[in-house]
Amino acid sequence: MKIEVDWDRCEANGVCVLLAPDLFELDDADNLQFAADGVPADQEGVLRDAIAQCPRAALSATD
Repeated sequence: MKIEVDWDRCEANGVCVLLAPDLFELDDADNLQFAADGVPADQEGVLRDAIAQCPRAALSATD
């Protein structure tokens, strides 16, 4: 599974960082960073929760 971000929608408000800190972080300039190499199987549920709760619907995932 791979994380996809709609950068036009993302406001880097950090909801995903709070819900999935192993997958997301904000850098010093408040830019969203994420696990580009894929999501471990044990983190897929956490990712789905972060996607569902993103206030701007900027997150999605592909297999």
